[in-house]
Amino acid sequence: MTLRITYGPWGETLEEMTAAGVAAEQAGAEVLWVPELHRSATISAAALAAATSQAQIGTAIALAFTRSPMVTALEAMDLDEMTGGRFILGLGSGVQRLNELWHNARWGKPVGHMRETVRNIRTFIAQAKTGETISLEGEYEPMMIKGYARPFYQVRDEIPIYLGAMGPAMTKLVGEIGDGWISHELCSPRYLEDLLVPWLQEGADRVGRPHDSVDIVVSALCSVDADGSKARRWAAGTVGFYASVKTYEDFFDFHGMKDEQHAVIEKFREGIGADHLGDFVPDPMVDALTLAGTPDEVMSRIAEYDGIATTVKLTPPTHGIGAADTRSSQEQIIKFIAELTGN
Repeated sequence: MTLRITYGPWGETLEEMTAAGVAAEQAGAEVLWVPELHRSATISAAALAAATSQAQIGTAIALAFTRSPMVTALEAMDLDEMTGGRFILGLGSGVQRLNELWHNARWGKPVGHMRETVRNIRTFIAQAKTGETISLEGEYEPMMIKGYARPFYQVRDEIPIYLGAMGPAMTKLVGEIGDGWISHELCSPRYLEDLLVPWLQEGADRVGRPHDSVDIVVSALCSVDADGSKARRWAAGTVGFYASVKTYEDFFDFHGMKDEQHAVIEKFREGIGADHLGDFVPDPMVDALTLAGTPDEVMSRIAEYDGIATTVKLTPPTHGIGAADTRSSQEQIIKFIAELTGN
């Protein structure tokens, strides 16, 4: 198997999350990924940076439009220094409501906005220490910087930028400009191969890039236990959470699960709480969309991504189960990573 095995550590505290990251690094995870919603992605990345020495540290994903490109670039350079050149800047647009109502951030057209944001970050990182004027026009992110020269040590003049994307337009943009692409955490091999990879390749073709220019990171909700039924039930809550959102209708329809999704939506409308929607997600739905089951079953499902993706990002279930079960699941995943990598 040629896939890189990576991990998104979880913790109720930063200390617990960092300890899980260290354990995953020792187990052989090549990248440790941190999200942004309940914590700052860059602060979480800094905590991991200080505690680790080998694994790359990546944000999956940091919100692209809620910081200025200059602030994002400065944080990326600081994290790259902390890690000795191990940092990956993963960015995503988020949704309009989150940007405008939660962060009072400009939304614009996300593809054009992302293109300008990535351009500005790369330009600033490349020229921050030169003192040269930076003059970039743009509809969303114009940048004019004169008389600035960053006097501090800089590990690299280029830091890898990965983009999270699910729809065709943003995914094609990743094929054009991204160093890597990060999937949604429900992403079956068939969905990846039939839709997402062709979109990435179409974007690469637009600018004459080789198809292997982009690191294809498939995010995979993982739940592994000797008791495969228990592992599936741990994962079912996350599937139920996403099934309750009508926006994902095309995704579930692609997998022939329109009726199963509508059943979950109906239960949600009847007043069933989000933490209990997994009770209405059948095992075949879990099997199709997650890596859940016994170690042998999960090993087999990971192998299905080989030759389609280049990297797998494993994350533990967090929806519809308590912290103790997430913790137990995480421990099992880290042991499983050691088996996968031979550590």
